[in-house]
Amino acid sequence: MVRENALEQGQGRSREIVLFGLFTALIAIGAFIRIPVPVCPFTLQLLFTTLAGLLLGSKKGALSVALYVLLGLVGVPVFTEGGGPSYIFQPTFGYLVGFIAGAWLTGKLREMSGSWSFGKVLFANLCGLAVVYLFGMIYVYFINNFYIGKTIGVWAVILYCFLLAVPGDICLCILAAFLSKRLVKALGIHE
Repeated sequence: MVRENALEQGQGRSREIVLFGLFTALIAIGAFIRIPVPVCPFTLQLLFTTLAGLLLGSKKGALSVALYVLLGLVGVPVFTEGGGPSYIFQPTFGYLVGFIAGAWLTGKLREMSGSWSFGKVLFANLCGLAVVYLFGMIYVYFINNFYIGKTIGVWAVILYCFLLAVPGDICLCILAAFLSKRLVKALGIHE
């Protein structure tokens, strides 16, 4: 009996490590799956960062996304426009930081709810999305106005970095809520 429990724990740990790496890779792949829309790039990164928070939990989901960001900052070209330490000066870098915080919040809210109901998971996803946009929009405003020297107003940030971009991301939140319950069962994750 003790041996069986140790074996199950080892298998569970191996599954977590595989899923951790898988989500890091999916987030990188998601950066290059671009859906052509005017104004801002629309990728599938949000789908995978949200699913990482939901399926890996708040801490491991955020760490998986953080590993993706770290890989990009050390020079692996996993970001939408390359990689390297200078990427922190890209106006969209705030969204990458937001992905980490968003994955954590999504996972935490899902954990606190104790439920995989569509409504509760969608609420967690939308809260995570709000965090991603908060980090991203603040960063766009400050990096443009105080580093790049390209003056941009608050209304322009709201229009171009939120209103025009958020409908697609809301669809990704709905898709993640729909997929999560099925993936929990398929991957053998404890509910």
